[in-house]
Amino acid sequence: MPETLAAQYLDETQRQLRGHKRLAEGAFAQLRDDEFFVALDPEANSIATLVKHLAGNMRSRFTDFLTSDGEKPDRHRDQEFELSVHPTRKEVMRWWEEGWQIVFSAISSLKGEDLERAVTIRGEPHTVLQAVNRQIAHYAYHIGQIVFLAKHLRSGEWQSLSIPRGKSEEVNERAMAKRRAGQ
Repeated sequence: MPETLAAQYLDETQRQLRGHKRLAEGAFAQLRDDEFFVALDPEANSIATLVKHLAGNMRSRFTDFLTSDGEKPDRHRDQEFELSVHPTRKEVMRWWEEGWQIVFSAISSLKGEDLERAVTIRGEPHTVLQAVNRQIAHYAYHIGQIVFLAKHLRSGEWQSLSIPRGKSEEVNERAMAKRRAGQ
């Protein structure tokens, strides 16, 4: 276990982010290719659009994380919510993986002492800790949208990504039995 609170925080950050990524990927795995592009109404985002936005945000926030503003001059956020050409599922997944690669590379390079350093997002100063927490919350928000939309689209075919309905007691009993056996 890491010795310092800062090291524990950085490890936990990686764990949380990997969990968010895995959750969305569990939803992606249940979708047909065409379902990546379904929007529930004209003002709603499709899963592909959400991925495009997340990838754009990840690239902007975490490229040169400690040394440049988190809102890069070449980012065009509004365009992240438009799919002018119809990408393939493979291309959407490439955006997804490239975004996460940038995030994990930046986070893994941080040292405990970096957490108190100042970075800016749109010119607003944040500590590294604040900026990272801001992004964890932002990614969790959009990944929740992805899971909700995927569940809606798959309806009765949806496979739960956590504890299925009606199985809480069974899961709790197994967990308690496992803990008792380990004592």
